[in-house]
Amino acid sequence: MSAVDDLLATARGRLADAPRERIGELQEGRRLLGIPRAPRIVDRGRAWHLGVLLLTDDAVLATGDIVRSRAEVRRGFAAESQRRRAELAAAAHRGGVPEGETVHIGWHPLDLEALDDRSAPLALRDGEPAVRWSAQGGYMPLARYLDERIDLLVHPPERA
Repeated sequence: MSAVDDLLATARGRLADAPRERIGELQEGRRLLGIPRAPRIVDRGRAWHLGVLLLTDDAVLATGDIVRSRAEVRRGFAAESQRRRAELAAAAHRGGVPEGETVHIGWHPLDLEALDDRSAPLALRDGEPAVRWSAQGGYMPLARYLDERIDLLVHPPERA
C-alpha cells in the first residue's frame, strides 16, 4: 500500500462519524416523443468534502461545482452565470435532491497510480504526497492538509 493509500485509509477511519455530502452527475434531458426533457442531476453517492478533494469509501475525487437544490422559479437575472446556477439548482431538485441540500457535480476521479510532480490537485513532490489547494496556491503536504480539513469537518467553527 502506498503512502497516499495509507493517508486516505487513516482519513476514512477518522471521518467515520462525520457528515457526508451528496455527489451527483448532470444528465441532459432525453427526448420523449420528440419533446426534450429538462436536465437533471442524478445521485452518484456520498463523499466527505475535504476542500479540493471528495473522499468516498473507495476513491478520491477532485471537486467540481457545488449546487444547492431548489425548486425552479421564473425570475430575471442580471448575469448569465446566475441563470446557469439557477438552472443547475433546478436540475438538482428535478433529480430528487431535497430542497436546500448541496450536491457536488463536475467532479472527477483521481488515479492514484498516475501521480507525479505535476498532477493536480494530488501530486508526489520529492516522493511525498502533496495537495494543491488552489490554482494559484502552492503544494501542501497531504497529511497536514487532511488533518486540517478533517478537523474542520469534525469540529466546525461556531455558527458555520
